[in-house]
Amino acid sequence: MHRGTQALLSAAAALGSCAGLTAYGFSLHDAGAASKPSPTLTILVTNDDGVTAPGINATVQALSALPHTKVTVVAPLTNQSGTGAKMTGGALTATDATTASGYPATAVAGYPADTIIWAIDDHGIAARPDLVVSGINFGENIGPLASLSGTVGAARTALARGIPALAVSQGVDNGASPDFSQGAKYLVAWVQAHRKALLAAKKGTASTINGNLNVPTCVTGHIRGPVNVKLATTLTGYSVGTVNCGGSATKPTNDVQAFVGGFASLTALHPVNPPQ
Repeated sequence: MHRGTQALLSAAAALGSCAGLTAYGFSLHDAGAASKPSPTLTILVTNDDGVTAPGINATVQALSALPHTKVTVVAPLTNQSGTGAKMTGGALTATDATTASGYPATAVAGYPADTIIWAIDDHGIAARPDLVVSGINFGENIGPLASLSGTVGAARTALARGIPALAVSQGVDNGASPDFSQGAKYLVAWVQAHRKALLAAKKGTASTINGNLNVPTCVTGHIRGPVNVKLATTLTGYSVGTVNCGGSATKPTNDVQAFVGGFASLTALHPVNPPQ
């Protein structure tokens, strides 16, 4: 397999607010925007929780409902959370599978990054997708947790192959189960807002369209943002297990601060595991 690296710098956008919802060039209004006839957008969906996980099922249901959109699922056979961008040496084994709701999928016996290698390097799918979506993950992937995440690792592996990628994670609050429908709204809004750019992207520049999107689950209050912030370098000083969705804090400076303050956040991704 050939693995070569490409430089990536995600374009920065101004900080958003709950009033504007326009950071990163997308808003929640994009999720419900009427779609004009257009070329088919092809999306490869993967995750790190495994092919039958509820998060990837929510992703597939949301994306497959979009007009002029083709969704292909290639995901790990079993839960591979916390495996980062690890790769399996040698041949990969793939079998037919389905998501929890019965959507056709391919299950790869390996790590999340292996699903990208099988699909792209090994030509497991017929053609390169316009976009790779990894998630929705069970739990937030913010700050130093991001580098440990298989969800993020798969997206970064796609970026190294010049493919736009979005990692999506649904956070938890005080032990409550993630509300994947909340993350799905932000995911769809991002895709709708970037659809034109994704269809027009050229190999070599396509990977500038990317992000690590983290959406908190709000037990009370409401999600604010999205906000464009930097990746935090530490969790020290933050109570990540508690989210304040009813707070008044504005303009968070990093993704951890955003998350505990009830904001959906987007940080830049950088490629990993380049073909050689």
